[in-house]
Amino acid sequence: MVYSESAGKLRELIEKAIEDHLVTRAEYDSIMAMAFDDGHIDRQEQALLSQLQEMIENKTVKIIP
Repeated sequence: MVYSESAGKLRELIEKAIEDHLVTRAEYDSIMAMAFDDGHIDRQEQALLSQLQEMIENKTVKIIP
């Protein structure tokens, strides 16, 4: 699958969080800011954000201070 440039950067941040099973509040805020930076969330970005949110909800990834 070909990702847009912003989705590619977003993917890197999200994959790091998934790998660590941890995301700091600052990292989470950066992820959200990057997603909304261009004023448009494309399908790829939405899928990545949904995956991260699901993993946070089922506690696979934890948000830490």
